Amino acid sequence: MKLDRRYTEQIYAGVLGKIIGVYLGRPFEGWTYQRIMDELGEISYYVHEKLGLPLVVTDDDISGTFTFVRALADYGYDRNITPEQIGQTWLNYLIENRTILWWGGMGNSTEHTAYLRLKNGVTAPQSGSMELNGKVVAEQIGAQIFIDSWAMVCPGDPRLAADFARRAGSVSHDGEAIYGAQVLAAMEAQAFIEPDLDSLIDTGISFIPEDSVIYRMIGDIREWHAQERDWRKARELLEANYGYDKYGGNCHMIPNHGLIILSLLYGDDDFQKSLMIVNTAGWDTDCNAANVGCLLGIKNGLEGINAGPDFRGPVADRLYLPTADGGRSISDAVIETYHIVNLARALVGEEPLAPKGGARFHFDFPGAVQGFQPEASIESQGTVTVENVAGHSSLGERSLALRYSYVAIGRPARVATGTFIPSDALGPSHYSLIASPTLYPGQLVRARVSTDSENNRVVDCSLYVRVYDGCDQLQIVKGPGIGLEPGVEHDLAWKVPDMGGQPIAEIGIEISSDRRADGTVYLDYLTWDGVPTVTWTQPPNGGTVWQRAWVDGLDQLLFTHEPYRLIQNTGTGLMMQGTREWTDYTVTADITPHMCESTGIAARVQGMRRYYALLLCNGGSVKLVKELDGTQLLHEVAFDWEFGQTYTLKLQVEGNRIRGWVGAECLFDVTDSGQMLTSGAVAVVCQEGRAACGTVAVAPVVS
Repeated sequence: MKLDRRYTEQIYAGVLGKIIGVYLGRPFEGWTYQRIMDELGEISYYVHEKLGLPLVVTDDDISGTFTFVRALADYGYDRNITPEQIGQTWLNYLIENRTILWWGGMGNSTEHTAYLRLKNGVTAPQSGSMELNGKVVAEQIGAQIFIDSWAMVCPGDPRLAADFARRAGSVSHDGEAIYGAQVLAAMEAQAFIEPDLDSLIDTGISFIPEDSVIYRMIGDIREWHAQERDWRKARELLEANYGYDKYGGNCHMIPNHGLIILSLLYGDDDFQKSLMIVNTAGWDTDCNAANVGCLLGIKNGLEGINAGPDFRGPVADRLYLPTADGGRSISDAVIETYHIVNLARALVGEEPLAPKGGARFHFDFPGAVQGFQPEASIESQGTVTVENVAGHSSLGERSLALRYSYVAIGRPARVATGTFIPSDALGPSHYSLIASPTLYPGQLVRARVSTDSENNRVVDCSLYVRVYDGCDQLQIVKGPGIGLEPGVEHDLAWKVPDMGGQPIAEIGIEISSDRRADGTVYLDYLTWDGVPTVTWTQPPNGGTVWQRAWVDGLDQLLFTHEPYRLIQNTGTGLMMQGTREWTDYTVTADITPHMCESTGIAARVQGMRRYYALLLCNGGSVKLVKELDGTQLLHEVAFDWEFGQTYTLKLQVEGNRIRGWVGAECLFDVTDSGQMLTSGAVAVVCQEGRAACGTVAVAPVVS
């Protein structure tokens, strides 16, 4: 299949279908059909407000789907990637008891069981095998819920998609769970080129054994569909023959896979009707709706999603991916679309796509807003709406129209998108939102705006951020404004100033005027780049949100007078902050080893098991190491350090040159001639014991 514009829009529709399905089904996950009908009725739209819940939430279906497929990029886009390598990806991006999974314990949560196997040295596929974990644990639903991304990188190639599903699913599952994942992956891959649903089902089952339960159940559902037109009666037949009472565990693959096939057949190829059926039918609603939404998004495109009620508007493309790679936790459907598109292109030897010069926010899909929403209105403000429109872009095909009215002195209009955990997501939730900010002081924000020739007067336009202050309240910091006359285009640029180490929560555009103004400003793109210049320590005025900017990969991370106390009982833990976009920089920190095997700082951190580190090691040495599928010692020198003393460590990465200092003494200046880590965040490292850190600073390399 040609990986052209049509394909990229199908991926975008698939990603949207996935997250819409999750947000529809998440509030009542696990409910029975009868309870749903009694308390909610048929699910034709979002019901989160009825249950007092937020709409956009962290969820394992979304997080796992867009995380585990990163194994392809991490292992050189190898079509022959192994289950063992995908298992290593789990160990790198997961933080036990904190990210992505339901951490329900050994033998209770299938994924947690597999993680513990991997952590203890059992490699995939043995980590997910029936032989080790038993039939019931191995055949739960997880292999299916994470599989959509593996299908989307194989457009028109169901055989490869089914094989990827087998390899990825076997990290944690076995048996019927693998078969269900293969069926869905093959169907989704074929959906890029095949419009007929029955043909898609034929394709899916062609990759699994005919004597499997999944194969037999799908045949039964197709027979029921041919004889019985009422989906409710078909659901009763499914429950009677393949219901939860027939299978053990918390959330078995068989019944839920059956609901997916049932809703597709009875949904008449309609996105809204199919999601209504699969959500109203109960059981694992968010998982099932996510798979259905993704498949129909791929097959029927944006037009199919847009045909019914407005599912897209409230979502505004937003999604969260809490992993050990915290700088990618705050994301959106467009960003994740291009990650998948470029994985697919790499698999067939094509160059990556980077719309509008690689801008983070480029709006180059119909309806895409990438999280940009009007600031919550207050009486003193002007009003503004956002709309994705064709044209008004010198670099692409589309832009974001900011339509403002009643703007005057004291009544600015603002639109913004998130760069860190929003204030309404700071509280506890079923799946915690772990994230680092995506934007930092010292980085250069760039945007291109233009104005409608019909605007009634000049308006002032500026970039701004909202930053958490010492009392955990959001405060506005504005960049310089420019006057925009009607019918002009202008570039905005702003180097983000020092924020005292506090996290930046939003980036946006403000429109203001000295007299009442009405009109439209078009945002072509907004992006940022460069190495930050930032120092983190405990702020003087209290507050706790700054602590959340650190991705906690330790057994305990305490914020005390030190001000960071790191405690790791076994193995190695990291306290991480930053993004994968950081390439060449210097990280400096004051480190106090108290009682530990080693402690120090890391650069180009890409998770729990991918980084360079400068470490004070027990036994009287300093090591420069690379963590990449195991520890690789780059160099070691004897150094007489002492517990309880504070040492200033500095690690500099520039291309493949890595230098390390303790105090003023440069101990290492090496070239990494192997597989190089080219970018990533920073971290403080602690191995088996306790260490403390005073300040951490990041700055550009000074020649």
